[in-house]
Formats: sequence, structure tokens, C-alpha cells
Amino acid sequence: MGDIRVHDVLIVGAGPCGLAVAARLSERMPAANFSDDEHQRYHWIQKHRNRASIKNYKTGFETRRNSCAAPTPEAGLDLLVLDATDNRWMARWDTLFKTFNISHLRSPMFFHIDPAERDGLLAYTYRNDRDSELTELRGCVGKEISKHQRKKRERSGRQPKTEPTVDERDRNDYFVPSTPLFASHCGCLVDRYDLRGNMVCHEKVEDIRFDYHQDFSEVDKIFTVRTNKGIHYAKVVVLAVGGNPPQIPDPLTVGAEGETHAMHIKEMPSPHVRAKLNAKLPVNIVIVGGGLTSAQLSDLAIRRGATKVWLLMRGPLKVKYFDIGLEWVGKFRNFEQAAFWTANSAEERWEKIKTARNGGSITPAYKKLLERHISAGRLCLLQNTTIKEKHWDPVSKTWAVSLSSENQALPRIDHIYFATGVQGDFECLPFLKSICSDYPIESCGGQPCITENMAWRDDVPLFVTGRLAALQLGPGAPNLIGARIGAERIAWSIQDILGAKESGNNTDLRNREFDYLTGRGSRYDALADVA
Repeated sequence: MGDIRVHDVLIVGAGPCGLAVAARLSERMPAANFSDDEHQRYHWIQKHRNRASIKNYKTGFETRRNSCAAPTPEAGLDLLVLDATDNRWMARWDTLFKTFNISHLRSPMFFHIDPAERDGLLAYTYRNDRDSELTELRGCVGKEISKHQRKKRERSGRQPKTEPTVDERDRNDYFVPSTPLFASHCGCLVDRYDLRGNMVCHEKVEDIRFDYHQDFSEVDKIFTVRTNKGIHYAKVVVLAVGGNPPQIPDPLTVGAEGETHAMHIKEMPSPHVRAKLNAKLPVNIVIVGGGLTSAQLSDLAIRRGATKVWLLMRGPLKVKYFDIGLEWVGKFRNFEQAAFWTANSAEERWEKIKTARNGGSITPAYKKLLERHISAGRLCLLQNTTIKEKHWDPVSKTWAVSLSSENQALPRIDHIYFATGVQGDFECLPFLKSICSDYPIESCGGQPCITENMAWRDDVPLFVTGRLAALQLGPGAPNLIGARIGAERIAWSIQDILGAKESGNNTDLRNREFDYLTGRGSRYDALADVA
């Protein structure tokens, strides 16, 4: 082996998906493998292994451990994280939430990336007395009724159309955390697993190749990752990106300063619009999009002083608590997941994903907020409407916009914001060109048909999580629930590939103990070594 440094795992992306993978790889006792009692006990065993006294129940002989002895240090994985935004975790996430002035997440309390506790975010909240930062999702939870009562109400016409489908016992889960609370919880994970330091590098990945390297091995391939600042090598690469770069529909060569994609917003409003506001001149803004971001931008533009905002939606307004239906986000969502995982083809899974997400939607809370702005005359909501033509005047720095609805005329528009989301076509990502050429795989709906182990192919340890892993993770792949499930499945695969990094009798004992508690292998073999 030569002098090159080959990392065990290289993660592309330092957002929630990347942090979830790094945290899960650092957690020896993930919550998914244990009941609450088992998890609590096993943590105690690990913590006090070298300090507890052990008494033989047959002879009564007591073995006392040195109370000052420290646990045997474990050799961790050599992790490297590359992020195009900054050299810290969650940089892009934090920037967007600050720019959009988002006070609370859309995801419920059991959507988080803590691998150690199923209800890690909820526990962290109450442990730090921050329950005042939670906001209840009103109308989402209600007491269940029997089938007989439901049919009786339906016959009498008393069955409400928006009947809550979540049991009252799960009310604590259907709160949403504040943005600072979630950020603090993520910071807690970074500190717990010692993921700070120089682990995250501010570099943009330009190319990924998987091949033999003469300075490493003639029998084992490794990844060569080229960035805008250098070259890195790794045994395993995890792709945790949010999708394709955001693009404006039908962009013009002129007028770039007058239109912005939501993901590219650096300040709201833009400088030339702010100048008009400071001069007390009227400002008109158009926002295109049917998702929650469009509603958030509309509210923010009005609060920042815009005279009037036109919100254009290609389809009808859809109102949902989450990006996907309640049947996909509840703790007992096994039915929908089972139907998804037993689908006969990738095409069938893709159809289920599109049906579950059903395009962009806003929350009931933002619907009420938009209705207040409409009543005040500050907002005009145009559904089933698109931009037909737009022309930029560089002198007045305004747009002349015509719509698909001929009975709706707009005044001169100062700025157009496109909250149209991002696409998930992996074949359009520049840094995957080499991988797609050397190791082609099938696709469906722009999504890569990765393996059940979340790998690119069985012979290529390039793992995918987040939006691009939807064909394996389901409709929740772009959300926090997808980040956690993806990290769990990827961690098992990486551990199998890299193998145990420790050696010795103590390690063997811990491994047998771990196998016993997780049900891996034969439990009789694990018990045979217990004296």
C-alpha cells in the first residue's frame, strides 16, 4: 500500500441525510435493534463494563474491577464529509431556514435523525425543558372510533370529512419542533459522536470514479473523488445530496436579476426591490409554486413590505399536514410500507410514490395565514394558472407578465420567485457521469434503481440516501423519516463491507453480546461463552 490516505467512508453532503449516516455509523447500539428496556440496559453495560463488580452466583466469589479504569477505546471509522455549501453540518439547511424565516419544521416529533433513541427529539426537548418551543398540529389527532360507530355516523351524515386518523395516545408525537430546537438537537448529535473538527470539508464534488489504484491495491477497487480543491480516496462513498441543482423554468438570458429560484435566494427582498421599498414606492411580486415554500415566501414578502403578491399555482391548492399522507407518517404505517415494498416492479413503486406525495401542498396553518392576506387585499391566489409570457425591461427593472388565464391581467412586476422545487434525475448530475458510464444501472422516473442494501450495484459500494433513494425508501425519502431509515439500512451494509475494525478477546465478547441482543446469528453460541 502506498502513501495515499484512503478513508473508510466518504459522505457527499453534510445535510440531514449525511449527518444521519455519520451518526448511525458512530452508534453501536441503534434504537432500531432494541426495545426500550434492552437499549437502556445495554448502554449501562457498555458504560460500566470495567467498573462494575461481578459476583459468581455458585461460589459467591466477587471480582472487583478497578473503579478508575477507563473503557477500552474503540477504533472509529475514518470518515470524511464533503459539502458544497460550507465546512460544517447542516449549513445549507440552516441558511434556507434563516432566509425563509421559518419558525417551525413541518415534520412531527418522531421524524428525526437520532440513531440512539426512537423518541430522541421528544426526549431531548423535555430533558432540556424546551417543550414551550413545540407547536401542536391541531386537528391532526383525535380519539379513534369503532367501525360500527363510523358506519352509523356515515349513514346519518354526521361523519366529518376531515376526521382525525391518529389515536389520542400518540398526541405527544404530533407536535412540530421550532427551528432552533431542531438545530440544537442536531448539534447535540454532532457533539455526542464527536463529528466536529476537520471532518466536514467545504468542497464541491466534480467526479467520482471506482477503479483499481496502483498505490493502494491490485485486487481491491477504491473510489477516487475529485473536487474543486483536490482528490480524495475512499473504500465506501455515500451519496446524501438533495437532488439536482434548482433551475428556473424557461429561463431568459436577460432579466436574471429580476427572477430567482427559491433555493438560490440570498436575501429577501432582492437589492433592487429593497431600494424601491426604501423609496416608499409600490412593489409587486409574483411567486410561482404550489408547495409550502411558495406559501412561506408569499407571507415573507408581504411582511417585508411588498404592496401585493400574486401566488400562481399550476394546479389546485392542496392542504396537508405533511408532504405525504398521515397513513405514511404514523408510527404504525406498516400497511402502506408493506404494499410499497412488495410491489412487483420499480414502475409500480414510482406510481405509489407519486400518488402519496401528489405534488406540492401547504399546511392548514399556512392556509389560514394566506386567507388572512387575501382578505386584507395583499395577496392574490391564482390556481390552475401558469406564466404564458414574460418580458424584462432593463430600464425600469420590471417584468411584463401575461398569464394562461386571459381574464387576469397583472401590473408591472418587480420580481418573480420560483418555488418549483428540485428535480430528482440522477443522470443529470455532473459528478455521476463517470459512474453512470462505467457502472450503468436502470432508472425509473429519474430515480436510480439501487439495490435493497441501498448500494448503486452489488459490486459498487456507492450508497444512496435521501431524495434519490425513493425507490427503496418510499415517498418519505426526501424527508427526515427517509434520512433516518436510509442511514439505518446503509450502516448495516457498510459494517458488513468493512468488517470489524477491532481484534482481541474483549472485542469478541462484545461482538457476541451484541449479536445476542440483536438476534444476529445463533444465540446459543453467544450463551456458550458466558461463565
